[in-house]
Amino acid sequence: MAKTKELSKDVRDKIVDLHKAGMGYKTIAKQLGEKVTTVGAIIRKWKKHKRTVNLPRPGAPCKISPRGVAMIMRTVRNQPRTTREDLVNDLKAAGTIVTKKTIGNTLRREGLKSCSARKVPLLKKAHIHARLKFANEHLNDSEDNWVKVLWSDETKMELFGINSTRRVWRRRNAAYDPKNTIPTVKHGGGNIMLWGCFSAKGTGQLHRIKGTMDGAMYRQILGENLLPSARALKMGRGWVFQHDNDPKHMAKATKEWLKKKHIKVLEWPSQSPDLNPIENLWRELKVRVAKRQPRNLNDLEKICKEEWDKIPPEMCANLVANYKKRLTSDCQQGFCHQVLSHVLQRGQILISLIKMQINLYHFSHAFFWIFWVLFCLSLFK
Repeated sequence: MAKTKELSKDVRDKIVDLHKAGMGYKTIAKQLGEKVTTVGAIIRKWKKHKRTVNLPRPGAPCKISPRGVAMIMRTVRNQPRTTREDLVNDLKAAGTIVTKKTIGNTLRREGLKSCSARKVPLLKKAHIHARLKFANEHLNDSEDNWVKVLWSDETKMELFGINSTRRVWRRRNAAYDPKNTIPTVKHGGGNIMLWGCFSAKGTGQLHRIKGTMDGAMYRQILGENLLPSARALKMGRGWVFQHDNDPKHMAKATKEWLKKKHIKVLEWPSQSPDLNPIENLWRELKVRVAKRQPRNLNDLEKICKEEWDKIPPEMCANLVANYKKRLTSDCQQGFCHQVLSHVLQRGQILISLIKMQINLYHFSHAFFWIFWVLFCLSLFK
């Protein structure tokens, strides 16, 4: 809200004089052309402090003018990756010298906070259509449908990966005290590759992949771990297996193996690791393993399996229960922005339509999102 102009001392004194003469707030406001609330505030201040001028404000006045704040907000709105140093230089060029701390305080006061930019896959046209198709087919699926899914994926575990960003509290000259350091080895000290799976009922088996995995090794991993996991988790009949579109997963021999085992596979869009809830479990596992500080790769494997088994079934159940929310959020806040950008590149006619009819942040249903984008795309077929 814009800051209003303060009344002069003469006007304030006149308001008090009229009040002393017995006039009411509304009459004074009408006579002087001011708001009733303004008249009331001045009279209350006079009654309490016996003065009409403003009391001294605590703290130093803001160094950035309202116009400067507007310039900062306009810059950040157009270029969210702008740094505080960039804004300091912009204000300096305009004649205002401030520190980066002042810039940060101003942005926080305006309701912004510094966040890590969320990583999303770089999508091509085919990927966009595949994700739209997947969302359209599954947005209305019930929670019971997702309970039947056995999710799987591979991940890399670094020996000293997540520890490398940890901070410590220490005194001066104690930087190299062993308890204040993190051991580092070239290339992260080595890593191991893991295959794992989970369902709403808990985590399945976790398998270390030794060497370079090819189609034959992948099928062996499935044979030794997938079916035992499904039995241990009591998936029952009609369960569905999820894996991504890695060439080893999509190989003809792998498809035939799955068909021979009567395993139904969830059709999965390419470039969509963010749609797989197992990503949350990988993050949880890496945090848990980092706390135990494994010493070598064998120790890392042992700790990974122990911590994987300790992940509570409730966490798995919550991930699956909230999957529809994940899918909807992805439609509204993630790849649909890329879809619209792609559409804009194909025809300027959509610019006016979007400006008049689309507000990206106030759609209540992702289905409407999808319908609208498909309609726009159909204009250029």
